[in-house]
Amino acid sequence: MKVYVLGNAERPGVAAEVERCGPLLAGRVEVIVTDLKQACDLAALPIADLALVFGGDGAILRAARQMGYRQVPVLGINLGRLGFLADIHPRDFAGCFEQVVQRKYCVTNHLMFECVIESTALGKTETILGLNEVVVHALPPMRMIELELEVDGEVVSRFGGDGLIVSSPIGSTAHNLSAGGPILGQTLAAFAITPICPHTLTSRPIVESAEKIYTIRPGRGAEKAAVVVDGQTAAEVTAADRIVIRKAPVTFQLVKVPGHTYYQTLRDKLRWGTTPSYRGEP
Repeated sequence: MKVYVLGNAERPGVAAEVERCGPLLAGRVEVIVTDLKQACDLAALPIADLALVFGGDGAILRAARQMGYRQVPVLGINLGRLGFLADIHPRDFAGCFEQVVQRKYCVTNHLMFECVIESTALGKTETILGLNEVVVHALPPMRMIELELEVDGEVVSRFGGDGLIVSSPIGSTAHNLSAGGPILGQTLAAFAITPICPHTLTSRPIVESAEKIYTIRPGRGAEKAAVVVDGQTAAEVTAADRIVIRKAPVTFQLVKVPGHTYYQTLRDKLRWGTTPSYRGEP
């Protein structure tokens, strides 16, 4: 089995954990590259069977960007805080790695998207591959921004507020959840569209097919607006620009070993679907 070892060297403990796991990997797999600074062009290397990503969910987003249009299955080892995607604790890695070496795992495929930023002023178009979400929001000094959303060319919403989130199922438990958006099943082919603090009583999140094309047109207030893809500022936009979001031709692949399920992670990490703890109960 050929593997990439990726991660975020800026997070405390990552480099040490990778070094500690070195003897475990030696002789069991072929490590094509160890890159904890996102400095390597993976497209120039032989393709791997698996990517071991050390860090938190941010490290997995970095790895997905680094792999680009040549995604390989990812096993995330959590050295972050929440670890929703990177759900393997370091103490459990040896046992999980043994299952992986014996091919006792499954790979789930998840929606990725392309965010196309069409800048009229600059006369250029930029396409960014993403996994979690696209956020369009006002920049300081903070003011209400007007946005128009089209789905397959039809205007479905116009509102003023702090911004708009278009989230994949993987990203639905991130910024989308904090803004009051819905949690989506991770393998759905759909987007959640969630307004941020809309100045209206009638604007609510919606869920729509990933087969459709989503276009965001900024309006008043957009002289200070930004497009953020997976937590990274992609561009500043004006009222003359537009942002197009569409399903990507590749999918993010996540390794799942026995005993680690999506709903278990929801319960353990977000306390979803659990009963209140009443006084007097153990």
